[in-house]
Amino acid sequence: MPLFRYSFQRYDPLLHIRASGREVDVSAKAAREVCVFIKGKLLKDAKDFLENVQDKKAAVPFRRYKKKGSHHSEISGFHTGAYPVKAAREVMNVLNNLEANAEFKGLDLDRLKIIHAAAHRGRIIRAYTPRAQGRSSPSFNTLVHIELVATEA
Repeated sequence: MPLFRYSFQRYDPLLHIRASGREVDVSAKAAREVCVFIKGKLLKDAKDFLENVQDKKAAVPFRRYKKKGSHHSEISGFHTGAYPVKAAREVMNVLNNLEANAEFKGLDLDRLKIIHAAAHRGRIIRAYTPRAQGRSSPSFNTLVHIELVATEA
């Protein structure tokens, strides 16, 4: 079993709350863009935004992975965006875990601010589809690690 560590280095158990989702089956690119967008937001604002993304009422601006992406009118200042519903659902699960951890520590949920949100590529699940004449085609699936750290603002 691997030993997972957080990429957030300045962790203080008295100030910070952290939660992670390990080896989640979502798009690494979409998870990265969702994490970049919710970083720096209050916990309740991030949860409201992710609910709107799941309902396809708000789009996530894609800053890095923007080539050949669709344009959406509700995104201002960015070229492309998308509605990564699956990534938003998994980040929402980690946010709910973060909220439960904060409640357990006795912190004020209305003042929680996300100070670190990251999505890293995890292990690759390798599978091969058989083809004609004894050949095969790879169909690889990359899992994602999602990390969130919050503190009281």
